[in-house]
Amino acid sequence: MQGAVSGWLLHPAAKPLLFLLCLAPLASLVWGALAQTLGANPAEALIRGLGDWTLRLLWLTLAITPLRQLAGLPALLRFRRMLGVFAFAYASLHLLAYGWLDMGLDPGDILRDIAKRPFILMGFCAWLLMLPLAATSFNRAIKALGGKRWQALHRLVYLLALLAMAHFIWMRAGKQLFSEPAIYGAVLAVLLGWRLWQRWRALG
Repeated sequence: MQGAVSGWLLHPAAKPLLFLLCLAPLASLVWGALAQTLGANPAEALIRGLGDWTLRLLWLTLAITPLRQLAGLPALLRFRRMLGVFAFAYASLHLLAYGWLDMGLDPGDILRDIAKRPFILMGFCAWLLMLPLAATSFNRAIKALGGKRWQALHRLVYLLALLAMAHFIWMRAGKQLFSEPAIYGAVLAVLLGWRLWQRWRALG
């Protein structure tokens, strides 16, 4: 069974299929906006939808390593970069949609809003941390930085995941909505807890 799964993961069509799957939520949101099926507040639905998919793709990126090791499927590693780049793309669209639909692309209003509302500041800081990770997600950057420095830089993903989680919780807390953040928080706790446990085992 494991061999069959590895075969599927290594199939030439696997990456194009993942690419299409990652594009599907964006296509759905754009179609919903054009067809006016996003509800009474389509701007909010679009901004939040893009933010939700940023978290999902970021969590999936973090899940690759534990799944690869626990399931004995090293071929999963070939999808991590694409998932991470798509997480950055959705985060950038989330930020753009907020700046455009909420702030009218006015830089002054955007900066004042970021300074005034802590949950937006958290999200913006998370996006800033994603910038160097996305910029160094290619083989040439890995060679230029060297393996150890590249790995050290990409450990920022843990901090940005915590900032993104704080942004999500803080935003939903304003409307007394805690069930969904609790689920995302539990998944992140498992993903980060597994890494801490692995580090503790290595030190022991």
